[in-house]
Amino acid sequence: MVETEHTPNPDTLKFLPGKTVSEVGPIEFLKNDKNIKVSLANKILSLEGISMVFFGEDFITVKKEKDLNWDDLKHGIISEINDYYSKGNNVVVGKDIRLEKILDSSNKDSKPAQSDNVINKINEVLDSKVRPAVARDGGDITFKSFKDGIVTVELKGSCSGCPSSVMTLKQGVQNLLCHYIPEVKSVEAV
Repeated sequence: MVETEHTPNPDTLKFLPGKTVSEVGPIEFLKNDKNIKVSLANKILSLEGISMVFFGEDFITVKKEKDLNWDDLKHGIISEINDYYSKGNNVVVGKDIRLEKILDSSNKDSKPAQSDNVINKINEVLDSKVRPAVARDGGDITFKSFKDGIVTVELKGSCSGCPSSVMTLKQGVQNLLCHYIPEVKSVEAV
């Protein structure tokens, strides 16, 4: 049975199927993404009023258009999730699937590999202290860059477009990073 949880973003809802969802880390799919090779993502995105699907390790976050009501959408989404798992599927995105086969190449991150000590510390704090809390709210945060004391991150899932994400970013993420890493002066989202 699929359970739901509200998130801080009123336009997203977290669905808990009680099974593994993604074995390759968090993945976000938008309505306008092309060539999505994940059937459940396609089915949910094809529902009227759905604009984003985010797969975490054991949850699915879905974003709706602002003017729609969750009571009108929830049943269809739960139905698609139940149908997917009832066909014998144990996971939505397995570790045997290569990421470039999931999304069209235009959707992949193109950041170069960086091995700077400060960047390693930033990623360590994000991974150990921030990402677990953000995942509880149905989202994810990823490091994008560090330049002149400014850390740039990307918010995904329920965090993208969330009314409280600016406060979370400044009072939570920025305070943590500044506390642990003196080189960090501020945090911004792309």
